[in-house]
Amino acid sequence: MTAATEATTAGPSPLAPLQRRVFATLWLATVASNVGTWMNDVGAGWLMTTLAPSPTMVALVQTATTLPVFLLALPAGAIADIFDRRRVLLTVNLVMAVAAAAMTLLVATDAMTAELLLVFTFLLGAGAAFMAPAWQAIVPGLVPREELSAAISLNSVGVNVSRAIGPALAGVLIAAVGLYAPFLINALSFIGIIAALWLWRGEMHGDSRLPPERVLPAMVAGLRYARRSRPLQRTILRAVAFFVFASAYWAMLPLIARDVLGGGSGLYGLLLGCIGAGAVGGAVMLPKLRRRIEINRLVLFGALGTAAAMAAMSTVPSAAAAALAALLAGASWIAVLSSFQVAAQTALPNWVRARGLSLFLTAFFGAMSGGALLWGLVASQIGVAPTLLVAASALAVAAIVSLRIRLQKGDGAEHAASLHWPAPPIVPPEEADTGPVMVTVDYRIEAAHEPTFRQLMATLRESRLRDGAHSWHLFRPLEEDGVLRETFLLPSWTDHLRQHERVTEADKRLQAEIRALLPEGEAPLVRHHLPA
Repeated sequence: MTAATEATTAGPSPLAPLQRRVFATLWLATVASNVGTWMNDVGAGWLMTTLAPSPTMVALVQTATTLPVFLLALPAGAIADIFDRRRVLLTVNLVMAVAAAAMTLLVATDAMTAELLLVFTFLLGAGAAFMAPAWQAIVPGLVPREELSAAISLNSVGVNVSRAIGPALAGVLIAAVGLYAPFLINALSFIGIIAALWLWRGEMHGDSRLPPERVLPAMVAGLRYARRSRPLQRTILRAVAFFVFASAYWAMLPLIARDVLGGGSGLYGLLLGCIGAGAVGGAVMLPKLRRRIEINRLVLFGALGTAAAMAAMSTVPSAAAAALAALLAGASWIAVLSSFQVAAQTALPNWVRARGLSLFLTAFFGAMSGGALLWGLVASQIGVAPTLLVAASALAVAAIVSLRIRLQKGDGAEHAASLHWPAPPIVPPEEADTGPVMVTVDYRIEAAHEPTFRQLMATLRESRLRDGAHSWHLFRPLEEDGVLRETFLLPSWTDHLRQHERVTEADKRLQAEIRALLPEGEAPLVRHHLPA
């Protein structure tokens, strides 16, 4: 192979997205903010061990962090798809900064209680719920498509760099300054990301002149798309099968440090730092691993590595062994999480990206939240170490069984807008919101081609329903020999115009295959019907 061919095969550098100024600026600001977030999480977990040290209450801190995303991710995704994502991110970060400052004041004045700690943790989690879909949805617009996988990995690296720094720094500050210190740093950490978002000009928007969707119909549209998107469904199912069991070591980590290993906040911060360091190392290796290992096997190996780390923590009561297990856990975690995020991103077109990602986040945080509560209750009955061993065994079994649910491969180019449909008839503005609207398409198909035609139309049906139609049928007009008529209904004429903007390159190829079955020189006959 020539050097040029080798470079092409190797693909873009793992650090290539950092050469994009906007991505690099937002990435650095997010890392700084995440350092504060991890310090806040360590402080909250450790503070709860002093306010209410039962396993259930400590696990509830993790639940309060993740439950808001489970509850609010879908409306947050709809808002991120409808409104300017830069403004959404700015508003959310300002609100979170105020909440973090109030939390600092309560801790510094010894006015914090276990109940208030859960309330403020929930509020910050709600802010994260509104920020996550918008942030993930802007990533494909910040880098070229061929660098998307690297950008997603860098985002995960950023989270884990902050995880490596934040917990260790929090442990030192708690011991040297006091419990309020990590909460104060978290409040100050929002300054950088607010400044970066303020300086960013925002995304480049398309030429759509259609009015924005309303929030509730947009949520319904997101659910409808997910219902008809098998690649997204497979990603979500695989994610749940992993996170519901992997959540055990996140929920139990403060108790592993204190009860199993007999350490303090410093050891807890060290273990979290080792997880972060392992994740950074794993992210550096991911581009090479992705070229050599197919994505489904990579997820399997990552899940088995996580299970092995959890089993080691439960059976070897040594701080050194626990640190090594934490390194393995971090590397395994990044391999699995990054693979799921790439699969979710490439399964979605831009118009529904934040909503689709919000459903993935709902599954992720729902599994983490429910799993943390479940394993906290189990640990209250049988102890921390046996609970980790049970969760590790169940995770290994789930990873092997779920391998049959295949994740999508590719870069998502098939979801790019094709805009190949002819312009529809012009409708007066006062009729744009009337409905329902019926579209009919007549195809003249020879009997020999009909089986193939029906197969292709079954795929087209899913596309029509994903993009806005709420009813689809295929009829045979008795008065027209050899004609098959497709009909589909939409709520309004505006919804049909949105359908024109949502048609993809994959739809274009599919419809070309269907047209090839028609007699030479003949095209489908399209008619639009408004209510009389």
